[in-house]
Amino acid sequence: MKIALFSALKCERTAFDSINQELGHEILYFEELFGAATVELAEGCDGVCVSVNDGVDGAAIVALKEIGCRILVTRSIGFNQIDLDAADKAGIPVARVPHYSPHSVSEFTVGLILSLTRKIHRAFLRSREFNFSIEGLTGTQLSDKTVGVLGAGQIGGLVLKALSGFGCRLLYHDLHRQPELDDIATCCEVPELTRESDILVLNLPLTPDTRHTINASSVPQLKPGVLIINTGRGGLIDTGALVEGLKSGHIGGAAIDVYEDEANLFHADRSADILQDDTFCRLLTFPNVIVTSHMAFLTDHALADIATTTLQAFTDFEQGRPLATRIER
Repeated sequence: MKIALFSALKCERTAFDSINQELGHEILYFEELFGAATVELAEGCDGVCVSVNDGVDGAAIVALKEIGCRILVTRSIGFNQIDLDAADKAGIPVARVPHYSPHSVSEFTVGLILSLTRKIHRAFLRSREFNFSIEGLTGTQLSDKTVGVLGAGQIGGLVLKALSGFGCRLLYHDLHRQPELDDIATCCEVPELTRESDILVLNLPLTPDTRHTINASSVPQLKPGVLIINTGRGGLIDTGALVEGLKSGHIGGAAIDVYEDEANLFHADRSADILQDDTFCRLLTFPNVIVTSHMAFLTDHALADIATTTLQAFTDFEQGRPLATRIER
């Protein structure tokens, strides 16, 4: 099968080429984001592979249909970037990667918590300038903290299990109580969790109900001085409200691996660009903020999992087998 893979990163190509050796697909890699304006790059391809920041709206779906695309696969867990109604109408099945090494994301999440609480990021920058003063780098220890996790699925559950070793008091909220967490964490409603948490971890999917979970109205309900960690989706946080909360001191710090308007920022070298997003630029000025470029998933293990599941979907479709990872509604 001839596949057009958009938003291609060099590290992804290595993993996909390795897995594809046994499958024999013809993969065309494009660094461009997928959207209505770039659909034509997939001319002559049977299938298209997209990522989380691609814009697969109705117009793009119609264009895909017109050039003969027969299947769409997103190499991500989330699929909020895809107009599923338009895909259904066009008769184009959509598959995803429902899970890939949740340990990769959970370990990164814990790393962000440790960096923020112990100010490791600031110490590193000082050392690079031969400044070895430790003034202003006093941290706090996790054993004193209450950590609340919004979303206790595979990743959130592993975050809780990892943090249990630090002696934290652990709270979580999920659509369903997770019995396997009963020994280490307490399931509670969102108001209690946000009121009690010294550290608030977001591991939710992005849906209309979860969009801007952190907003101008919810920030005052958070515990004063709270640290916010987001390795879920950028749209979970209203960045303007986050900035205002940081300026007022009500939010004591943040570590985000995702950003609501990241599509034209992340996964590219912008060091020579004049960034036009004033809110994002303001966020980068805070010493108590860590921003990473949507890389919590980025391990060799996860890349292999993603490539394997993605290419298996194309193989199953080509051979007429049911799509095990098809998005059903």
